[in-house]
Amino acid sequence: MLSHDSYAALIGRGKRAGADHVEVYAERWRRRLLRTIDDAVEEATSNIQYGAGIRLFFGTDVVYGYTNDLGEGALVELLDSLVSVRATGAEGAAVPDAAGRGGLDLRTAAGGPDIHSPRLTFDARDKAWRLERLRELAAGARIAPEVKQVEARLLEWEQDVTVANSDGVVADDRRVRTRLVAQVIASDGVDTQSGHAGPGLSMGLELLELHPPAEAGRRAAEMALLNLRARKAPAGSMPVVIGDAFGGVIFHEALGHLLETTAVARNASALAGKLGEKVASDVVTYVDDGTTPHGWGSSRFDDEGAPTERTVLIRDGVLESYMVDRWGSLMTGYRATGSGRRQDYTFAPTSRMRNTFVLPGTTPKEELFSGIEYGLYAKTMGGGQVRPGSGEYNFAVNEGYLIRNGQLAEPVRGAMLVGKGPESIKRIVAVSDDLSTAPGMCGSMSGSLPVEVGQPHLLVSEIIVGGEA
Repeated sequence: MLSHDSYAALIGRGKRAGADHVEVYAERWRRRLLRTIDDAVEEATSNIQYGAGIRLFFGTDVVYGYTNDLGEGALVELLDSLVSVRATGAEGAAVPDAAGRGGLDLRTAAGGPDIHSPRLTFDARDKAWRLERLRELAAGARIAPEVKQVEARLLEWEQDVTVANSDGVVADDRRVRTRLVAQVIASDGVDTQSGHAGPGLSMGLELLELHPPAEAGRRAAEMALLNLRARKAPAGSMPVVIGDAFGGVIFHEALGHLLETTAVARNASALAGKLGEKVASDVVTYVDDGTTPHGWGSSRFDDEGAPTERTVLIRDGVLESYMVDRWGSLMTGYRATGSGRRQDYTFAPTSRMRNTFVLPGTTPKEELFSGIEYGLYAKTMGGGQVRPGSGEYNFAVNEGYLIRNGQLAEPVRGAMLVGKGPESIKRIVAVSDDLSTAPGMCGSMSGSLPVEVGQPHLLVSEIIVGGEA
């Protein structure tokens, strides 16, 4: 997008103006969406986005600006405007000239192996092929006359990112993501319920080989039909078995955000200052991994140009690390973990989760249920709300069952799990060995980002269940 000389000239200009650290972020982003309802095309869009952002550090003070003009003149004007905002008048340290590169000899960063390259690229198939895949999804969902509407979506992203900074690094990354979404509405004439399925990975259209569209449609329809015949969930405090995959959303929202230095550095997290302390049950090891092959939240580099890594946050219940970006590292002294992320060039990066999950335990899944006289199996979780800082949460259960005398009983609907993240993780008494993950989108200070959540089935000794019965 820009030459090394252009990046170096901008960085040198920022350093001479007094900045302690200069970062230039440039991106090119192609996005495509195809959406149908009952086989009729409702939306077919494709767009390309270009832009750049410049961030200047003056100690721990940070200024950021962006532009969609990648011309050198526009970028110089942007940088100068940021310097004028700071208006300190401080002189920066002299930067040795190297080969006439504006005062900085930039080197290409060595990240991890490119484990996310797509096999079927953005342009490998035409619109007719994509439309046929969505029709397969809809056909797979029509398993009963109660299925009244099937919405199918195929989302594709191809993002090229370059980050250059005054550490002398230029990091290039290509991020390709594909997601298939099925949304089914079912009705028996009296009641109406919905079901959802949405596989997504960092890969190309080969996703549809790993996750056949007809199967996604069927799963969404089965959930909607199950909830049509489900009774209303009871309310009360009880043991809860939380399902794998998207079950991890509770701990992403109610725990993960408390471990980002965006909150920790401001002392706005209930887990600030607790490194080395016991914060969870002994059976909990919690990991944030930006290197997972084809993980929905994976990348070779973060959006500050640092290689991503596998970060153990909690090991055997003990808090071992936070998720740390450059600003968070400056504020706390903790080592940066390659966790600086942003939605696009219009956002400055902050510490964010990537692929965050509970590691497998040793308890067979069946044993999680066997000792429960009366409780809830939250097989599939939905959305919810979290109070920042404290981790207080309430989350909907999209697919749930009562547990009676160690056995699954009738399906229930309308259940909500209510609790506080730091307390709930201390009440996890057993973790199964069936880890799986699921994609999602997470919104925070630096925009909406693809993240993966996950866990094995796990048993929480007590959670408040809000119900309709």
